[in-house]
Amino acid sequence: MSNAKSWVESANQPTTDFPIENLPFGIFRRRGAKGPGSIGVAIGDRILDLSACVKAGLVAKGSPLAEFANDTSLNRLMAEGNAVARAIRAELAGLLAGGNAAAAKREGDITLRQSDADMLMPVHVGNYTDFYASINHASNVGSMLRPDNPLLPNYKYIPVGYHGRASSVVVSGTDIRRPWGQQKGEPVPAVGPSKSMDYEIEVGALVGRANALGNPVAIGDAEDHIWGVCLLNDWSARDVQAWEGQPLGPFLSKNFSTSISPWVVTADALAPFRVPMLARPAGDPETLPYLTSTDNTQRGAIDFTLEVWIRSAKMRAKGMDAMRLSRASFREMYWTFAQMLTHHTMNGCNLQPGDLLGSGTVSGKAREEMGCLLERTRRAAEPFDLPTGERRGFLEDGDEVILRGYAERDGVRRIGLGECSGVVTPAI
Repeated sequence: MSNAKSWVESANQPTTDFPIENLPFGIFRRRGAKGPGSIGVAIGDRILDLSACVKAGLVAKGSPLAEFANDTSLNRLMAEGNAVARAIRAELAGLLAGGNAAAAKREGDITLRQSDADMLMPVHVGNYTDFYASINHASNVGSMLRPDNPLLPNYKYIPVGYHGRASSVVVSGTDIRRPWGQQKGEPVPAVGPSKSMDYEIEVGALVGRANALGNPVAIGDAEDHIWGVCLLNDWSARDVQAWEGQPLGPFLSKNFSTSISPWVVTADALAPFRVPMLARPAGDPETLPYLTSTDNTQRGAIDFTLEVWIRSAKMRAKGMDAMRLSRASFREMYWTFAQMLTHHTMNGCNLQPGDLLGSGTVSGKAREEMGCLLERTRRAAEPFDLPTGERRGFLEDGDEVILRGYAERDGVRRIGLGECSGVVTPAI
């Protein structure tokens, strides 16, 4: 589909996140309507309504597209695995191709502007696990806690992760209530709203095909279980986290909200942007055999650029654009999604369609590449200024955080992940 043209003119613009080469899936509802929503595909600045395509007679009866067009979540489609998604994307590409005059004539019936839709949760997330796969992030944070030994001994052997809270995963655009928590205090802990709200820019991988309980997924098969990816904001209450985190790790500091972007970019759409996994520096231990395969070494990483933007309430009131805080590369992660999934299942843990795996904060070494405020402001010791003159060490009420991600390389159409946003609202 490279450099193909669509009758949706906005899909042919070089800066769009959603050319015909992308075709990510989501669940939408026409603004003002009620009900559970239905499956749509992003194309340019529009949404292709799959059920409307079936009603218009543009889809062959019995085709994979027709089978799933009326579903209200992506879980059932994900359960069928990547081959079915591949077949549907091929059918959609034909439907949206510039030469399909019959479909183009029905544009008003089968598409709507994204601005005229409400985006809903694309999947029912049954389980959520967050990893810690960026060695730059781990080193940046570790240097503040353990200057002489930033990385713990297990980091270069194991994809470190923890189980999060699936019920509080929300779709982009959902307000994020400042959480209460217990924080370190003298002579006793304090209880109240977090004063150190933070974001973390991550990529989320969504599981497609399940594995049975007791049956690990081998590294060579792991990619077949990863259906697609989205943006993820692992909102964090740093003061709560610092007090509660020993010895078992994050709890209330993380599980109050996790935002994901509404569009799921499929594994096939990512194929042109697969690159070799990060080369281990000299002196690092060899990856253990169960986490090693030739394919993962040669193409296990994904070449995404990820950005964080911020806009305060005062900036919005003045009509000001958001300010970019960071830009980092996802290809520099120490562990790949295939390794995360394989390690997750090595004990027989059964992953289900729609399960969410977070990559962990994506950071580089430079200040402008750091993916959270804990790193960027060094726990608020080095705050930054907004264009309005406001100063930030951590997030204030009314602050809007916007995550963006895209992949591009010479000779291939740029594709994007869209946006993942949320506004911090006051504690109750």
